[in-house]
Amino acid sequence: MNQDDILLSVRGLSVSFFTEACPERSRREGGVKAVQNVSFSIRKGRTFALVGESGCGKTTVALSIMQLLPASGFAISGQVIFEGQNLLVLGKKQTRQIRGNKIAFVFAEPETCLNPVYTVGDQIAEAIKIHQKKSAGEAWADAIEMLAKVGIANAELRAHQYPHQMSGGMQQRVMIAMAISCKPKLLIADEPTTALDVTTGAAILDLLDELQRQNGMSILLITHDLAVVAQRADDVAVMYASRIVEKATCQQLFVAPFHPYTAGLLQCLPPAQRWAGLGVPPIKSGVKRLQTIPGAVPQPPHFPSGCKFHPRCRIGCNDKKCQTVEPELRQVQQGRWAACWYAPA
Repeated sequence: MNQDDILLSVRGLSVSFFTEACPERSRREGGVKAVQNVSFSIRKGRTFALVGESGCGKTTVALSIMQLLPASGFAISGQVIFEGQNLLVLGKKQTRQIRGNKIAFVFAEPETCLNPVYTVGDQIAEAIKIHQKKSAGEAWADAIEMLAKVGIANAELRAHQYPHQMSGGMQQRVMIAMAISCKPKLLIADEPTTALDVTTGAAILDLLDELQRQNGMSILLITHDLAVVAQRADDVAVMYASRIVEKATCQQLFVAPFHPYTAGLLQCLPPAQRWAGLGVPPIKSGVKRLQTIPGAVPQPPHFPSGCKFHPRCRIGCNDKKCQTVEPELRQVQQGRWAACWYAPA
């Protein structure tokens, strides 16, 4: 991968949390490890999807990039390189200059992120005034323009309304308007359609695609929905129990997954969703019933020994090496990485 084509590079990121239940032990052992040795790169103008079940650590990765971890969380190692700077070592002032300006965040539940006592226009204008150094009048005009740009009708009227006067879909559009108001180079979208119905969610994703084409920004899409990934992403990393277990282009991953966990996730999808948007014909397997992955994702600090997926894996559950030695994420083919002892070379 050409280094000049990379916008953001996460290198060996590990994140821990101190726990309230046993703070002394937690501090002595370095905290509870929520993210371990995560590495990936996002190319300019492309969409990178970070996929996994709830609790795997993908949102923690996103919050680490933005330096928005709660007080109990801290990055214990690694780098987040953006435009030649390691974001993890910047001071608060430098971080604020980047956050919301060059890197923006769209959260999963907008009703919990928008301030209920300020109009949506004021909230968008505030970001513009801070980062773009514009007057109040100019910022307000830009806020209305942003609302119109994300497809909100009667934008001038809506700018005077409060979040509770809007539907969930409109609130999410307001969040996106706020995020793109300073024309960021990277937009992090954390489960942007979780609280929305299917139709509204599809409209929000279409909007992100259109804004990406207009502004040339990169998108980090955090999601558990592989059907969305198939249609929207260029590159994919699959997370399981705090680690990345597979990385590939979207088409490579969906056509021939190398990790048993990835294969299991894909088998849970209806064929029409699995192949939609990939530009390849569906593979007829003859299987009529959807498959399931037995068990549940282990939670820190109760990760199993060896490969964390081995208790749920048809191979690993009977393999001593899988049960005792954790495989590192390694390049198994050109542009393809997997953390499995049985990944094809």
